[in-house]
Amino acid sequence: MLRSLILACFGFLILTNATPCWAEHHDEKKLVVVASTTQIADFARQVVGDQCIVKCILAPGADPHTYTPTPGDVETVLKADICLQNGLHLEGKNWMGTLAKDAGKPLVTCTDGIKPLKMDYDGNMVNDPHAWFSPTNVSVYINNITKALVTIDPDHKLAYASRAKLYLQQLRTLDAWIKAEFNDIPLEKRILVTSHDAFNYFGKEYGFKNRAPVGWSTGNEVGAGMTPERRKLVVNSIKEFGVKAIFVETSVNPKMIRQIAKEAGVAIGGELYSDSMGEKGSAGESYIGMMRENVLIISQAMR
Repeated sequence: MLRSLILACFGFLILTNATPCWAEHHDEKKLVVVASTTQIADFARQVVGDQCIVKCILAPGADPHTYTPTPGDVETVLKADICLQNGLHLEGKNWMGTLAKDAGKPLVTCTDGIKPLKMDYDGNMVNDPHAWFSPTNVSVYINNITKALVTIDPDHKLAYASRAKLYLQQLRTLDAWIKAEFNDIPLEKRILVTSHDAFNYFGKEYGFKNRAPVGWSTGNEVGAGMTPERRKLVVNSIKEFGVKAIFVETSVNPKMIRQIAKEAGVAIGGELYSDSMGEKGSAGESYIGMMRENVLIISQAMR
């Protein structure tokens, strides 16, 4: 009987040039999810698995604060079923919101529900957009993404929810591991100086917040910018706090931080992933990977 069915399928194929009868379910069109940043794209992939196509606007190493969309980005968003952004003004000049609105696509802000920290911007206190540096906050990202996908694709509700549940467990494990890594480093040594104000959530979560010297950002990003007066303040602050090492970032030009290190007489502790994850094949190509590598670099430099 089975042999007869197979032969019948092949006979039908030869006569009609049709798709095999057992392959019909593979023709189901996959939803297209377009994310603004590499982190958001990774979170989406954790939830959708192979059931959706996830595309990312930003390339690894790109800066979301200063990014300008291209005609290719417009085409990408036009083909999307749903768009995801970080929000909290991470996407400078609201470029992701504009792309989604112009294309008439639904847009999910993944930080909705997170209580943002504040940061100084030209004398004004604004919301800090770098919320993913707390794994606890990432749980909110995942829940927002899952809820949005279930809304537009209820047929795969259970699969989305199950993948999200597994990833939430991984985030809790990551958080516990980070705390253990820093547990034997005295609070007075937990001083983190980087290229721009990206690590406030990380600092608050793991005991760095109240011990950090004055921070800054490059002039084109959210933050105070680097005037000669502020540069002097930063160098003096590093010396005053007895910082052993400061860090460059993958998405920020390292020239300034290297000059600051030289003036302050401290070492460069390593290169951290901040606004973007790493290239495919690198240790930081996933969110958990980038957090793991950052923690190892920071903790080793402080010992």
